[in-house]
Amino acid sequence: MRRRVFQRTTVHLLAGLLILVTPGIGAAESLAGSKGETRFYPYLPQSPKDPCTRAYKAYVAAGGHSAYATTPYSRVRVLYIICGSRLNAPSQQAAEELALKSCQAARNSYRVTTGGGCEIAASK
Repeated sequence: MRRRVFQRTTVHLLAGLLILVTPGIGAAESLAGSKGETRFYPYLPQSPKDPCTRAYKAYVAAGGHSAYATTPYSRVRVLYIICGSRLNAPSQQAAEELALKSCQAARNSYRVTTGGGCEIAASK
């Protein structure tokens, strides 16, 4: 008799936990493969070995909150594109801030004065 009561109680507890846990499964969806919120489509050089092309592809493949920042591309061709990214940050806002810092650091490293400032092209 005690065993039967124990089994029923266990079944009811497990059923209750299953009901509580099920809605959270959809919320844990991965962001991998998503382009996220695109503010402007970044110009990507044709070469797959280009650092900015690789950084953008890594951004799209990342499963967590990530951001991709780049200098804007104008109709007048510039000789360079500078970019920065942050992958799998704790939040989307943190990813955007760190991607901008990365892009700005590259801009300062090359001592670029033309081509515009860094902007967030896409984030998720």
